[in-house]
Amino acid sequence: MTAAIFIGCAIASYLIGSIPTGYLWTKARGIDIRKVGSGNIGATNVMRALGKPIGITVLLIDAAKGYVPVMVAPVFFPQVHTVSLQILCCVAVVAGHNWTCWLKFKGGKGVATTAGGLLAMLPVPLLCALAAWGVVFAISRYVSLASIAAAVAVPVATWFCAPQLFWFAVILGGLAIYKHKSNIQRLLAGTENRVGAKKA
Repeated sequence: MTAAIFIGCAIASYLIGSIPTGYLWTKARGIDIRKVGSGNIGATNVMRALGKPIGITVLLIDAAKGYVPVMVAPVFFPQVHTVSLQILCCVAVVAGHNWTCWLKFKGGKGVATTAGGLLAMLPVPLLCALAAWGVVFAISRYVSLASIAAAVAVPVATWFCAPQLFWFAVILGGLAIYKHKSNIQRLLAGTENRVGAKKA
């Protein structure tokens, strides 16, 4: 019975995460977000295509995708070990966003969805990550670099706040950094988009 619960929650979390919010929203406006800007379906690229209000809305929805299964699953299945179920749901929902089955397993970078899951499980490390994001972005004006800094901050903060979840935080941070590999290449080449920079 426990195995069935875990499998069912993993599948449900993946499917929730796999909803390509940015793609659907821009498609409704006649735009294929995969052919705009960086080609990513996440909130940052949606913001470039359709403006801040819609970009922020997509970000909040993507964060909610991460929060809901992690928060709700233990309520429905209190007989199962809560932390183990939350870890499974969090990893599954982020994987669904990053590799959505609806777009040939090509999705977003998972930053907002990860943040939603962390809000349900590790709110203090999330606050530390948001602070790191804000500082790095204010200095560099690179969203990608700020997101990478936040991904690094999560396991560091978790080590002090909830050391038993350190390796889980490492996995989440590692997934986020891995999904930014193309951004890292552009940062090293000096061709990454900087917020506020004039286009050539």
